Amino acid sequence: MASRSSLLLILTAASFVSIISPATSQTCSTQNVLSAEKTPFQTCLDLPELESYLHYTYNATNSSLSVAFVAAPSRSDGWIAWAINPTATTMSGSQAFLAYGSGAGAPPVVKTYNITGHNLTEGKLAFDFWNLRAEALNGGRIAIFATVKVPAGAGSVNQVWQIGGNVTNGRVGVHPFSPPNLNSRAVLNLTGTTSTGGGGSKTPGNAGWMVTNVNLGVNLGILVLLGTIIIF
Repeated sequence: MASRSSLLLILTAASFVSIISPATSQTCSTQNVLSAEKTPFQTCLDLPELESYLHYTYNATNSSLSVAFVAAPSRSDGWIAWAINPTATTMSGSQAFLAYGSGAGAPPVVKTYNITGHNLTEGKLAFDFWNLRAEALNGGRIAIFATVKVPAGAGSVNQVWQIGGNVTNGRVGVHPFSPPNLNSRAVLNLTGTTSTGGGGSKTPGNAGWMVTNVNLGVNLGILVLLGTIIIF
């Protein structure tokens, strides 16, 4: 049987590891992420792939969806992205928010991409959005904040999220082709029970994702940008 001093040493070491490695035990409920109004989001999800998180609030009064997508780039000069498709279940037509670091002490850059065909084109999105910004968080994570106008009466949208490769002079590089990258998509119900096909969730009240007859989705697609292939 271990001595009392040995047990104390083990407990002390475990506590020290938990202090220096907060990212390994982080969940969406431990993140202090606030909306543009400086209030907590209604719901948060531990997304099932890429150690990513989504905080969101659906406002049925004005048919808007406020989100904060949180993820860490795979490298210091990497990027993260979150997107929805307002018209179809394919990548073509999806609308993406993409962010990457811009140097020490500077806020991350966040841009919008309107994907037509298999091309990733920076530009105006097909739906209204506001409160777009990005913040650098602890642990090398980036948070993308936005409020998106969704169709009145829509019960769901499909989301896709991604962690990419390097960004060189604003040019977006390829992301890994591993299963987590290829499976980073899920249906988000605006009312009902939260379901992502994995991970955890915190759902106060009656907020969540529910499939309706309008299936707004994003499937796998191949994006060609300046000669670089990007797969979402």
